[in-house]
Amino acid sequence: MKVQNKWIRAAIPALLLHCSIGTVYCWSIFSQEIADYIGFSKSATEWAFSFAIFFLGMSAAFLGNVVEKDIHRSSLIAAICFAAGMAGTGFFIWYGGAHKGSLLSLIGIYVCYGFIMGIGLGTGYLSPVKTLMLWFQDRKGLATGLAVAGFGAAKAIASPIMQAMLNSLGEGGIYKMFLILACVYFVMMFVGHLLLAKPEGWHEPATQEKGARAIDVIKTKPVVFVGIWLMFYLNITCGLALISQEKMIIKCIGLAGMAGVLSSITAVFNAGGRLGFSAWADTMKDRNTVYKIIFILSIAATGLVILTQGITDMGQNTFFMILVLILLFVVNAGYGGGFSNVPTLLSDHYGMQNISAIHGITLSAWAIAGLTGNQVATFIVNHVGSFADDGQGHMVNPVGYQSVLYLTLVLYIISLLISIFMVGGKKKKEA
Repeated sequence: MKVQNKWIRAAIPALLLHCSIGTVYCWSIFSQEIADYIGFSKSATEWAFSFAIFFLGMSAAFLGNVVEKDIHRSSLIAAICFAAGMAGTGFFIWYGGAHKGSLLSLIGIYVCYGFIMGIGLGTGYLSPVKTLMLWFQDRKGLATGLAVAGFGAAKAIASPIMQAMLNSLGEGGIYKMFLILACVYFVMMFVGHLLLAKPEGWHEPATQEKGARAIDVIKTKPVVFVGIWLMFYLNITCGLALISQEKMIIKCIGLAGMAGVLSSITAVFNAGGRLGFSAWADTMKDRNTVYKIIFILSIAATGLVILTQGITDMGQNTFFMILVLILLFVVNAGYGGGFSNVPTLLSDHYGMQNISAIHGITLSAWAIAGLTGNQVATFIVNHVGSFADDGQGHMVNPVGYQSVLYLTLVLYIISLLISIFMVGGKKKKEA
């Protein structure tokens, strides 16, 4: 019965929660439609996504203790906030369509998609993680990887569904889609909330009653925590910098006709990296080794594209084109793997005591990276090189995209050094 329970009480609800909130990464599917419908530029609406990631990280940081104390309360908060944020976004898109250029509609989308949904994202992301590690004591990485893979796979699953809805719902399809999905995701997350439960034999230590606990645990190894926070932040920044330019890079190397298929493939690598790297880390004496592998692979792939100038070649050389695709696959896999291994790496160093709160504080790195990764890459692309027609009607800036790689290469090297010298080696210990 226990074997059955760990799937019903941990794995399935985790997937229901993460496959719902992970659809935040579908933003690129409908961002242009939102901008056109409410009468604002795409760059103005883009901030809604940045705010969503920011408040995801910050809500996880500040509400980690709420998750620690009561996963049922936190998972219910997640379901309500995420669904309410989606429904509110749909309402303000409708309002913006009726009042083109209304500042109220743009602010409403920022508040609903960014702030309210962001709270749902942060609490929903954290809620199942500790529960999974408690149920799957021997394979913590596999368990957390499974849930976080659901977050990554959500884009691949939901993107074609959303595109089909936009194509079939007719006039106002964009706001109708949000209202329909708000109901669907609330049901999924509410079922996950009802099923989610810690093992019956688990009792929180009595010393966890007081409020400053997570910080006290972190203070036992402050340098290690700072190292984990920094390499997590830098890995996300590099990932977002490249992933945000992914579609244009694919077009730039002459594969515009396959952009949709290749984006789905990179999403699979993202999800696969979350599950694969975390399951692999379960077999290692030191889980930090998997981060060294991620950074070395990312440095090698980035370095090869820099040396060959693969993006500026614009698809003239098939081998260089393949190297660019390998880079996109490696970065997506490493981006996902960086996420899934954070809670288990923290538990190896700090134990299971207050892991939800400690993990939440660490996710503040995601919040800051959400504001810097995309924006820095966009700044480089807009200020280095120049846009030109690729011969197929697409305006691309190959020099700009190639220049982003110089930044990510340096950051990946710094991340590797942090992994070696600040986080160091640590044998796993039992909770």
